Formats: sequence, structure tokens, C-alpha cells
Amino acid sequence: MDYIKPSEVAESFLTTATTKSQLPASQLLLRGFLSGAFLGFATTVAFTSNAQGVPPVIGSVLFPVGFAMIVILGLELVTGSFAMLPTAFLAGRVKLVRVLTNLFWVYLGNLIGGCLYAWMYAAVQTQFHHVPVTGAGALIVAAAQAKTLAYQKLGGAGLALSFLKGILCNWMVCMGVVMGLTSRSTLGKIVACWLPIFAFFALGYEHSVVNMFVIPAGILMGAPVSLRDWWLWNQIPVTVGNIVGGLLFVGLPMLWIGKAGQVRNAEVDSIQSV
Repeated sequence: MDYIKPSEVAESFLTTATTKSQLPASQLLLRGFLSGAFLGFATTVAFTSNAQGVPPVIGSVLFPVGFAMIVILGLELVTGSFAMLPTAFLAGRVKLVRVLTNLFWVYLGNLIGGCLYAWMYAAVQTQFHHVPVTGAGALIVAAAQAKTLAYQKLGGAGLALSFLKGILCNWMVCMGVVMGLTSRSTLGKIVACWLPIFAFFALGYEHSVVNMFVIPAGILMGAPVSLRDWWLWNQIPVTVGNIVGGLLFVGLPMLWIGKAGQVRNAEVDSIQSV
């Protein structure tokens, strides 16, 4: 059957995390780079759709194409690793140094990929700064300001808001990772992971890797946002929120589900052996 049971998904979740922890730095950096760029592509597809005057929900339907590519190709997205790797550590499957090493290289790879695509996209949109920004580019400039300066105006509440939106975002993103494990077929994986990713993007929550493209792209196209604004009011609190959301609301529940499944299997084996 194509469908995989929850207890098996939980075990696959931990097994996948263990495999990820064993990848060399070069692989983590490369796979992270590609993931950061692919999410940038997907984000610009969504913004291009929005710039054409269609309902914003259409852009949200299109955005998960980037995440689906990452899942199918087995690439590295740090937001998913925020749930997987610490959970594997708590389960005794992975050493802490492996967790930290993985997160560092994947985060760096995601950042490089997002920023490089941001530079390329800004160069195309402005024709190397020879024409004004319009259409999707203008929407990205506005989004970069909304993701930084709008929080800055709120002060401490702005930091709390970006942190909370980071939690809510990665709750859904990590559910996308889990849903991708519920099927053995390519089509099944795509459809399953599409659902929660659509939800987070439609609701406007904060994804640290998406922001590695949106905010630099906005800055390069003229948004009055400094690097300090980017990191203080968005990247750092959103990253912390992503960690909390992924681990607390997805990683730990999957660990609990896996343990419950092991207990049930042990009980069944005990009964059958009588």
C-alpha cells in the first residue's frame, strides 16, 4: 500500500534524522544551498502571481512547489532539521555535536542559496538597476519592509510577534516534512506535503529560509532596510521561533507517537507468543 501508518512515519522521521546527521559538511552545504535557492524561486512565483491581480491565495497554492522539490530530491532545509535532529538527539539516536554541525552547515547553505538567488532576481527585475522596480519586485520590496520595519515600530511586541509567527510557521512546515513521509509514491509525497505548506504561506507566517531571500531581495531593490534591521527584527527571532515550533509541536509529538507505537507492537508480539 502507498499509505504509511503514523507509527511507521514516526520511526521513519527518526531514521531520516539519523541519516541526515551522518552527511558530510560538503553535502549539507550543497543541499542547503539548493534548498535556499528553490524556496526563492517558489516565492517569486507566488509574488508574480499576486502581482497579476489574482487572489493572493493562488500564490499560496503555487508556493509549495519549492518545498515539494526539496522533499522529492532529499535536499536539506534547516527548518525541517530544527524538528528532526533535536528529536533524534532526545531519542538517543544522534550525538549533540552532530545536531549542531548539521544545523550550522544547512543554515549557512540555505542562507547562501537564498541570498544568491536574491541578487540574481534583483538584477533581472531592475535590469542591473537601470529600471525602476515594478510588479512582483515592488511587492517583495514592500514585504521586506513589512517583515522588518513594521516589527521595529512595535518594539518589544514586534520581536514577540515575529517569534510567534516563526513558531506557527514551522509547526506547519515540519508537518509538511512529516506528511511527505506518509506516502511511498512521488505523487503521494507531493500532495501530502503540499497541504501544510500552503497553509503557512497563505496565513503569512514567518519562515527563516524564505526570509533569506525576501529581505535581501527587497534590500537590493531599494527597501530602506539595513542588515541590522533584517537580523534583529526578523531573522534571529524568526529562527528561534522556527526552532521552538518545529521541536515542540512536531518533533516531540512524533517522538511520543513512535514510543507509543513501539509499546503497542511489543504488546502484540507478547500476545502472539502466548
